[in-house]
This record gives sequence, C-alpha cells and structure tokens, in this order.
Amino acid sequence: MASLTLSRTGVPIRLGDERRAHIVAGHPELSGMRLAVLRAVSTADRVVAATDGAAMAIRYVAPRKTLVVVYRELGTTDGFVITAFLTSRFPALERRVQLWPRTN
Repeated sequence: MASLTLSRTGVPIRLGDERRAHIVAGHPELSGMRLAVLRAVSTADRVVAATDGAAMAIRYVAPRKTLVVVYRELGTTDGFVITAFLTSRFPALERRVQLWPRTN
C-alpha cells in the first residue's frame, strides 16, 4: 500500500511498499521512519536538483545529520520516492542547484 504526501511544489508524491523496502534494505537506520521520509518531502528545508530530473528533499533532523529523500515529479499530478538516506555530507548538498525555495 502506498503512502502519499505533497511536495513543496504541491505535487502528490507516493512512497510505495517496494520503494520503502528498497530504502530499508540499503539504509536499515531508516527502518520505522516511513512518516519521517514522507514528512521530509512535504516539509523540506530545501529542495535541490538530483540527476535525471529528480529532486532531493533535504530535512535537517539533528546536528550534523540530514535526511535526504530523492523523488521524481511526473508533471503536476503525480510523483514517487526513489530512495532516502541520512547524511552528514553538507558540502556535497550545498553544491547542487537549489529548486526550493527559489532564489533570485
């Protein structure tokens, strides 16, 4: 069963069982954090560009710890989570193009 949230741009983003299993298999520290992953998309502190048109929702969860959720928006009515992970590698995130909030 898929869970659903809205991205910062208002697009519905799905987190299906297969993607959730993929995330936990590669990042067992995220086991039991389904709601945190969804919340990171809907309340991201920043959204930056990933590869191939995907986006990375960045949510600061603790000092020197960031939850990153990679997702893809398919137009304005659908999208899905690709993966999620915890990181402390802020410089790598800072070098990416910021998508939200928009900068002038």
